[in-house]
Amino acid sequence: MRSGTVLSTLKRDYQLWIMVLPAIAVIFIFSYIPMYGVQLAFRDYNFSKGLTGGEWQGLYYFKQFIDSYLFSDLMKNTFFISLTTIIVGFPAPIILALILNQIRRKKAKQLMQTTVYLPHFISVIVLVGMLNVLLSPETGIVGHMMKSIGLGHINLLASTSTFIPTYVISDIWQHCGWNSIIYLAALSTVDPQLYDSAKIDGANRWQTIRYIDFPALVPTIIILFILSMGNILSTGFEKIFLMQNALNLPVSEVIATYVYKIGIVSNQFSMASAIGLFNTVINFIFLFAMNAISKRVSNTSLF
Repeated sequence: MRSGTVLSTLKRDYQLWIMVLPAIAVIFIFSYIPMYGVQLAFRDYNFSKGLTGGEWQGLYYFKQFIDSYLFSDLMKNTFFISLTTIIVGFPAPIILALILNQIRRKKAKQLMQTTVYLPHFISVIVLVGMLNVLLSPETGIVGHMMKSIGLGHINLLASTSTFIPTYVISDIWQHCGWNSIIYLAALSTVDPQLYDSAKIDGANRWQTIRYIDFPALVPTIIILFILSMGNILSTGFEKIFLMQNALNLPVSEVIATYVYKIGIVSNQFSMASAIGLFNTVINFIFLFAMNAISKRVSNTSLF
């Protein structure tokens, strides 16, 4: 694009650029400038010498992480939690959006939307506190219900077999409503005449969803699925860390929590930087791979 074309575009849409300028500044300050510190992954960091003063180590810390006895467990736990969240959680907001779109009464629809949006605004600390109270085998409501049906004293947060289902289900409950907004926005672009035509042709609600609503969502679904696969190793730190305990650690120790323990607790900043960079590179590869597959199969992609 020529400079004259760029200037004319900026002049024509200057209001939009001014509106997006704060977001660009935040991303540049907090995402791009800190990339200068990536070199810590290749140096033996020393407080007294600063970021660039440590001895160059190359790929030493990457090799140390890959050769670690925890590497396979960390990768397995991270992949399993992420894939389970995507497989189970990704369709949930789509289904919810399709259901909400079928509600014809405006007030009922607004009430339902507000109800399912609210959990998103609960902080992670409060949510984990609620889980600890509700799922307690001694005092929690869920614990009492499980005892009443003969399941006995089962601590869902302390069992390796129930930790991941508890994490995934609570994550869906918290974010499903909020994530459905973008799908509802896509459904709002559907021409109302299509619904009228389908009604005249005798289509029921299921057929309307199948032949009108779902095809309208397909491009949005593909783009969001590509983005979600680009975060395949990013399970999030706060919630898993707060839900961790000595009993569920074999399945709850993921790359994000391990980086915290290595970098902040153990002061091994170079090692933590190397693990974080390794995590980012894997996510980057998944993003490009899924984008290429989507572009070839459906002709829909990010770039």
